[in-house]
Amino acid sequence: MDTIRNPVEWSLDQVRLGASAFASVGRALGHADQDIFAPAPAVRPIAVANLATALRRGFADFMAYRTDVVFLCVVYPVAGIILASISFKHGMLPLLFPLASGFALVGPFAGIGLYELSRRREQAVSVAPWPDAFGVVRAPAFGKIVALGVVLVAILLLWLVTAQGIYDLTLGPKPPPSAAAFLRDIFTTGAGWTLIVAGCGAGFLYAVVALMVGVVSFPLLLDRDVSLGVAVWTSIRAVAVNPLALAAWGLIVASGLVIGSIPMLLGLVIVMPVLGHATWHLYRMLVPR
Repeated sequence: MDTIRNPVEWSLDQVRLGASAFASVGRALGHADQDIFAPAPAVRPIAVANLATALRRGFADFMAYRTDVVFLCVVYPVAGIILASISFKHGMLPLLFPLASGFALVGPFAGIGLYELSRRREQAVSVAPWPDAFGVVRAPAFGKIVALGVVLVAILLLWLVTAQGIYDLTLGPKPPPSAAAFLRDIFTTGAGWTLIVAGCGAGFLYAVVALMVGVVSFPLLLDRDVSLGVAVWTSIRAVAVNPLALAAWGLIVASGLVIGSIPMLLGLVIVMPVLGHATWHLYRMLVPR
């Protein structure tokens, strides 16, 4: 019979989980190349129409866990508002859009708890949503998941450096005096339009890299005992086999994040969990059991 633990017991348990997680990361980094040439899972071709099914199933998962998942995902708009505030106060206004769009680059890693909830619901396992989402740290592959997450964070940082460089070469290097002046310079000057075109082009390339690395690898590591190299290679193959469908998926994710960001980023509380759950079901379609 399950018992209710007091806060001290729960906190000690989280400390133990944290220690286990760090140890798992160390093992993953120490054996990153192990079994890299092991047979990779098969990849199935899908149609663009299958994306609607993944979204529908993701929404069903969201409705099943909506109260707890909303609590988990409220961190995204809060973090976005904090980043926006920092950007305005510290002359980092040109990085506001790159920071906001960076959510998409680290999204596959940020959604790992949502994948675990969808996996458990799929297996008809009784769950306590928010504790079980954090319980993903118990997964044998958690060290590999964190190591791969570090890769996505590195891609995000490179994107921010690139975005700053593009601004410096066009409208910079001095920060804009105000948001109004910045918007005016962007949309009414040749340098501003150069920034838009170059920034969108560079952002697209980074988004493609992040999609290829993460769209399948994170749920695969959670679902099966495979090496980090096999997980990433399977993700790359999934994009290569389904370029049109996964390009459309990337567009859906980007559009969803933009729509969710419009009302003071609060829409992300719904958009992020739906996309996260849907990513799990997309993985199920791409990689047969």
